[in-house]
Amino acid sequence: MSAGFDPDLISVIMPCYNAASFVEEAVNSVMSQSFADVELIVVDDGSTDGSVNILQQLAAQYSPRLMLLHQDHMGPFPARNLGLKHARGGRVAFLDADDFWSPVALEKLSAAMDSSQADIAYCGWQNVGEGAPGTEPYVPPDYSQMDTAAEFLRSCPWPIHAALVRRETIDAVRGFSERRFSAMDYDLWIRLYAHTQKLVRLPEVVAFYRWHDKGQISKTKWKQVLDAWQVRRDFVRNNTSLVAGIDPNKLKQLVDGAVLDAAYQAYWKRDLISAHRLFYTALFNGIWRWHDLKYMLPSLLPERMYRALIRFADQRGVRPE
Repeated sequence: MSAGFDPDLISVIMPCYNAASFVEEAVNSVMSQSFADVELIVVDDGSTDGSVNILQQLAAQYSPRLMLLHQDHMGPFPARNLGLKHARGGRVAFLDADDFWSPVALEKLSAAMDSSQADIAYCGWQNVGEGAPGTEPYVPPDYSQMDTAAEFLRSCPWPIHAALVRRETIDAVRGFSERRFSAMDYDLWIRLYAHTQKLVRLPEVVAFYRWHDKGQISKTKWKQVLDAWQVRRDFVRNNTSLVAGIDPNKLKQLVDGAVLDAAYQAYWKRDLISAHRLFYTALFNGIWRWHDLKYMLPSLLPERMYRALIRFADQRGVRPE
């Protein structure tokens, strides 16, 4: 255990920005955990909607177990790093101010970690709320029984609030890198996997991800795709031994394929801003086949002209086959 941290304490770090509608439920889901030794560090990120007043009342109610910190509007990942600086627990979990856990989440994750001597315990989750892309409960696979590196390259293995991590493991990778804003949770998990392969799955749904129309990062499609692409490239470049067993063609598809796939998805959904940026990136990085060029070459136009061209083609009923 890292010096100065309480091995029996779990520190939960919660960034909050304009989450007045949800933050009380999120805080209560932490404070009502069946696991007894929990501290909550909430970092207000310059909220302007009344969140601070709610948090001040909750801090008074749950003192001294709830610590309230403040920063200017810098984003959730700097907020989490600030929270880490004040965390005293030997284990760390992250919960956003609009999400929540079941009352037994931390107890079960901690028990799974103890039983297997793992450094990371992860669990299932469920999307809730209007606009959620599927609300069926989801339990991720047991990555320890798979080609874990390939699976982590395929996609982010779990959301930010679906894992418990040992503090020394977080410290070993220096927390969140803050370099790829819309994929920094993915960046953290894949860098943690590069550091330790001691993972354990809790095959239960105990985490809940709330979808709503409040400017969530996950809605900025092109940015999320390109940030995740860079995270994959960095992982492969820095961890050649972990990817040595993956066929080179499969590895290229795992790293680059998502960019082209997302470009087509955006194009057919007529998210033309994302399609333009993703096709342009794919074209100049060699992520294409000859028959892709009829979709890609228009991305050489400025964005406004690109969108006008596609809309004109739609009006004329002309689409590439």
